[in-house]
Amino acid sequence: MRLGVLDVGSNTVHLLAVDAHRGARPLPAHSHKTELRLAELLDADGAIGPEGVERLVATIAEALVAAEDKGCEAVLSFATSAVREASNADHVLARVKEETDVDLHVLTGDEEARLTFLAARRWFGWSAGKLLVLDIGGGSLEIAYGIDEEPDAVVSLPLGAGRLTAGWLPGDPPDPQDVRALRRHVRAQIARTVGEFTRFGEPDHVVATSKTFRQLARITGAARSAEGLYVQRGLTRKSLGEWVPKLTTMTAARRAELPGVSEGRAPQLLAGVLVAEAVMELFGVDELEICPWALREGVILRRLDQLPTTEV
Repeated sequence: MRLGVLDVGSNTVHLLAVDAHRGARPLPAHSHKTELRLAELLDADGAIGPEGVERLVATIAEALVAAEDKGCEAVLSFATSAVREASNADHVLARVKEETDVDLHVLTGDEEARLTFLAARRWFGWSAGKLLVLDIGGGSLEIAYGIDEEPDAVVSLPLGAGRLTAGWLPGDPPDPQDVRALRRHVRAQIARTVGEFTRFGEPDHVVATSKTFRQLARITGAARSAEGLYVQRGLTRKSLGEWVPKLTTMTAARRAELPGVSEGRAPQLLAGVLVAEAVMELFGVDELEICPWALREGVILRRLDQLPTTEV
């Protein structure tokens, strides 16, 4: 069957159409993506303003047309931290339902972490042993650890690259004092959670998902996305540390010239590297591997697992 997954994230609204059935990997058939950066559109009261709501509704409507055009039998729709934490979330969800007939399921941070972990486990398999999975989104950072398909420990922190950029780094390039203040904030937040994971022992394999980690891996020398999903891509703490001072002094326009960095994501890259460096250092991770699958694939896999055999 062809399934659509509509992901209303903090940075983008992304429709992914896949051909999927139980026991096989989901095969991407079409991708329709629009950058909204909802995490940066919150007003002083934490609400998504009228313009942001109108743009969100219009973007979802466009994605539904794309899903219909590509023959999707069903569309799984969900929203993450930008909608979840908006002070007017109920109003936003009601408008979306009224205008598009879409019931957006708002994932909790723990659900995000668990579904992303499921995707990573299925990608790497049982031979990967105990997995530590890291995911930096636009609004939040998810961390999950475990040996099965359900993680033993999960945490979601409000340390997304878009959120931190909007709230902590107003300058371009940012003021060094702002960078230092953000660095302290990020490390204090992450340090509080480390003990929840270390009690389970050292992971056998550390993996990272999300656009932020993929971009950081690319600028430190990983293969281009055009070389395919099955090329192994990694990121070391040493190479990451070498880039932190460089990114600190760059403007967003200069960051956009780096390999693999899009113009829309370039402003968030500094906040992203500060979070990545902090989580790798505080968790004692010297090297990690980039996982091509993430939350959307986790949603698809969970749906396939729940379907009766006759439907798949």
